[in-house]
Amino acid sequence: MEQQPDTNADIWKSDEIVATWAAEAAQHERRHGAQWRLMAELLPFGEQADVTFLDLGAGTGAASRAILERHPHSTAMLADFSPEMMGAGQAELSAFAGRYSYVEFDLHATAWPAAIPARVDAVVTSLCVHHLPDVRKRSLFGEIFDHLRPGGWYLNYDPVRAEDPVVTAAWTRITDLENPDAARKRQHRTAQEQARYENHVRYLSPLDLQLGYLRSAGFHGVDVWWKRLDYVIVGGYRPSAP
Repeated sequence: MEQQPDTNADIWKSDEIVATWAAEAAQHERRHGAQWRLMAELLPFGEQADVTFLDLGAGTGAASRAILERHPHSTAMLADFSPEMMGAGQAELSAFAGRYSYVEFDLHATAWPAAIPARVDAVVTSLCVHHLPDVRKRSLFGEIFDHLRPGGWYLNYDPVRAEDPVVTAAWTRITDLENPDAARKRQHRTAQEQARYENHVRYLSPLDLQLGYLRSAGFHGVDVWWKRLDYVIVGGYRPSAP
């Protein structure tokens, strides 16, 4: 079967898609807000800790906002490849002026921008790693490990692919029960919605495969910190030197 072209860049650099994403901010918060807050709580920073974290593929900064709110002395660096998404993020992050900065970075690239510090206290990714091919997921986890200080944490919130079609069918059935509009939307997608869907599922990977990538990168304490159907929070920490 011929591989369809990767439309990720065109989608997320589209003014129309960015405007749609921003307009649906309340919907995203309802669907994902609890997981972003859990990520913030999982990061083992004290109330007064002066720490820097990196949010890769940050988009408009939803995950960063949860962390900045939970850890009032933290500073965020947000990396994204879409100037349009970063522009929208500036407005969303206005309450945290002075505590964050954006840097342009395409996660497909292995050369990290010089603006990203050599070592940070934590790295988070949210709803973006699934857009990468498996070989890039694996290398990215290694690069993240190398940019963490000893004791630093990495957390990833993302969808995964089931290896058993019966499991996939169960996930879809539950999703449809919770959102009766979901089945109708699948059957009546616009061309743009279909492109977004194909982009979403193209590189989905099984959970166990990604846990293996994290361990092979050197992470300790690798765990599934949260899971519901096809969405998971996974991650681990870089051990301190002996």
